[in-house]
Amino acid sequence: MDAAAWRTMGRACPGPVGLAAWVAVTLPAPLLFFEGTHRWEERQDVSTALWWTLGAVPVLAAGVAASWTRCTGRRRTSSGLLTAVGVAMLVSAVFLGASMAVYRWVVPLQGAAGWRGVLSSGALLVAAGAVIGYLVGLGNGRRRRLSDRHGYLIGVMMAVVGVLLAEVTVRLGAEDSTSGYEVISHGGVGPYGAAAGEPGVVTLPAGGRYAILAVGFAPHDPDCRVTGAGASGRPAKLVTVAPGDYGTDAAAYAWVASFDVPDAGVYSLNCRSSDDQASYLVGKPPDIRGAVGELVHWPLVAIWLLGAVPGLLVIAHTANRRRAERREVPAPA
Repeated sequence: MDAAAWRTMGRACPGPVGLAAWVAVTLPAPLLFFEGTHRWEERQDVSTALWWTLGAVPVLAAGVAASWTRCTGRRRTSSGLLTAVGVAMLVSAVFLGASMAVYRWVVPLQGAAGWRGVLSSGALLVAAGAVIGYLVGLGNGRRRRLSDRHGYLIGVMMAVVGVLLAEVTVRLGAEDSTSGYEVISHGGVGPYGAAAGEPGVVTLPAGGRYAILAVGFAPHDPDCRVTGAGASGRPAKLVTVAPGDYGTDAAAYAWVASFDVPDAGVYSLNCRSSDDQASYLVGKPPDIRGAVGELVHWPLVAIWLLGAVPGLLVIAHTANRRRAERREVPAPA
């Protein structure tokens, strides 16, 4: 394709609003829906999450094909149909591949995805959506352009929603990407671990990193300190986004902090929080697969900023378009 064709394809691709809608439907939506419709101890399978992606991809293809047909001004011809379908399949392949990569390396949920089946089903759905989009694009209707005011308003709203969803998306993704975690308590503090008002005794079998687990509704921001042989009593490092829903029907646990000890031995644990009756136990850190296992430790501001990116892109796109229009307006004589 020549430069003009690439520019036309760029105009047919989803803009920042379409990108934000794709991200929302393919990542937070399946995690939130599963959380609200299943028992807390159940973990989502990757195949059920990918159904949301397969449901969104024909809509994406239809939009791309319709935009391409309007931009090129093609009539009802076989070459126009094939070109529109080809462009829609190319753009949709990028979006579908990105979503598959997210569920492969960023939020690797349990179960087998059947990647070949996803690709083959996705290709058929893209083709069907592209044909529908081509027929829509042949109509006389034109896509209404958002005003600058509406663009800024939508961008701000999307940024706020993204900030609100970012933390819960990271938490649910980390919980569902945890592989085979078992709560093995080495001691603790609070009603479940020690007598009221006394420090907990923790017997650790080896040196290394250990997790502090909040029991039930205990606050997720305790000030915990471990003292003993080689442990100076420095505060345990809090987990920014505490993944939870670990445990059994008897009790639920959340990973709220971590600490390191040099050797095996008996240590003392003190935890202070806003709840005097809160209990905290010491166990091994959950094994969270994928990049989401690192995201739970990111600064909260960075996680919020990550969630606000789609909305910020809409704002930046609106500002760039407004500047370009001002440059095109001829100066008065």
